[in-house]
Amino acid sequence: MSDANVRIPAEARDRLARIASSEGMSLRGYLSHLAETLLTPEERAERAERTRVALREWNGYDPSASEQAALDAELDRRLGEAGAR
Repeated sequence: MSDANVRIPAEARDRLARIASSEGMSLRGYLSHLAETLLTPEERAERAERTRVALREWNGYDPSASEQAALDAELDRRLGEAGAR
């Protein structure tokens, strides 16, 4: 596998290096791990759709688009409250 150079602020590099070190990894290994484990927006959408299908088949749960938007808004509100604590 060939390497690539990525330019980021030194502060970001140093922070990532500290995080990697605390996990017993090199920065290179840590970034490779992130790339392998984080989902792209397309992968997240695909996973969400598979989950919706599974829930609908399992127990009939099938919220409308407006119900999904309301649930998302409620989740955002609760996350905002939790983050403020």
